[in-house]
Amino acid sequence: MTRYFAFLRAINVGGHLVTMDRLRGVFESLGLSKVDTFIASGNVIFESTSKSANSLQTKIEKKLHEELGYEVSTFIRTEAELREIANYEPFAKSELAKAYSVNVIFVHQALSQDAERALMTLRTETDNLHSHGREIYWLCRGKQSESGISNAAWKKAIRIPTTTRNVNTVKRLVTKYTG
Repeated sequence: MTRYFAFLRAINVGGHLVTMDRLRGVFESLGLSKVDTFIASGNVIFESTSKSANSLQTKIEKKLHEELGYEVSTFIRTEAELREIANYEPFAKSELAKAYSVNVIFVHQALSQDAERALMTLRTETDNLHSHGREIYWLCRGKQSESGISNAAWKKAIRIPTTTRNVNTVKRLVTKYTG
């Protein structure tokens, strides 16, 4: 069995309210085991015999759409991948000291060169960005509500679905589920 982490977009935001019991039930109906949720924002931990994260992602997205009635982009990472994401240091310690928050933006595939260039146009004195693999790291030196970066900005710049988690949430997931 492999442990996976699913990061879901549009759960308990924008009027899309879903109880964690219901979310666990959707995952269990797919034959996934040891299903758990972590805070009520679309973080689902589960085990599966499947070795294909892409196949699982497709099945989960389809089932969530059937059950919830709207599209839920799903971003799956393995335990090893999540550990790497949590331990990755995209910014200098001096930058981190000035940060208000650091976030991880999950995407389905590494950015193309065009998407990478478009992403970097979003950098400002407030916001620094770094992409690595299937993640974008966003250091915000002020409140996110004061930043020019938003879900609409991500969509316009890189033209692929994303979901965002604070790096502390990712680190807490790693601590709780991978030891």
